Amino acid sequence: MSKLRLGLPKGSLQEATVKVFERAGFKLYISSRSYFPTIDDAEIQPILLRAQEMSRYVEDGTLDCGITGADWILENNSKVDVLADLLYAKQSAVKVRWVLAVPEDSSIKSVKDLEGKRIATELVGVTKAYLKANKVKAQVEFSWGATEAKVADGLVDAIVELTETGSSLRAHKLRIVTTVCESTTRFIANKTAAKNEWKRTKMEQIVMLLKGAIDAANMVGLKLNLEEKNFEKIIKILPSLKQPTISPLSKEGWLAMETVIDESTVRNLIPKLKAAGGQGIIEYSLNKLIY
Repeated sequence: MSKLRLGLPKGSLQEATVKVFERAGFKLYISSRSYFPTIDDAEIQPILLRAQEMSRYVEDGTLDCGITGADWILENNSKVDVLADLLYAKQSAVKVRWVLAVPEDSSIKSVKDLEGKRIATELVGVTKAYLKANKVKAQVEFSWGATEAKVADGLVDAIVELTETGSSLRAHKLRIVTTVCESTTRFIANKTAAKNEWKRTKMEQIVMLLKGAIDAANMVGLKLNLEEKNFEKIIKILPSLKQPTISPLSKEGWLAMETVIDESTVRNLIPKLKAAGGQGIIEYSLNKLIY
């Protein structure tokens, strides 16, 4: 049986990745003592790797495909096919940023003020390229961790660090000077594997299910019954993915309506639908939303 060697990210993206796979319909189990997870698909061979090195192993063919950040593809200068932007981070479907940060009381106000300074980061290559593009010469050193503490303690003048909300930087009394780059989660493929018909089809199927799970994460389905006389009134206040599905009920003069909406709008929408004549209103969660 053919196998698709799939790299799954270990570390900050691991929990979010497992949740997305589960919503997509896969049963994925990762043991704390093994780098070889189990999955209920005999055609997939998952391997656990750090996101930082994923693109290198996909590029050289050790893996057929994998999930990593756009930042690490850029950092490794990897030549891989990007099959999808999955747009999820540690906790939510957002972009993350690598930002240049300094202590709150630092005199550094812009990238130009870094001339001759010392910067710590995991993203060394991208940071050096950013400085070069801004014609700034500074010392960039690799950080093995606790990067925020290094600048807070005065070991370095600035850091380039990953953030979603900036809360961790603020907690360390750091100030963001500028954004060096943005990143989202990518599903990448080895160029040779992507040309293999079976592997390409399998990868595209996985991507479709993952994107469906991600797109459904903040959406809900809504059903309601209404009298035909209230149709125009309700349709004006009901947002829809495209157009709501309308079906006649067995009772003459009555309709059933079904649609998909953003979950954040439901609490304000349901009272309006009720007031406009909606009845039997049902809200339900979605596992996948395939466009």
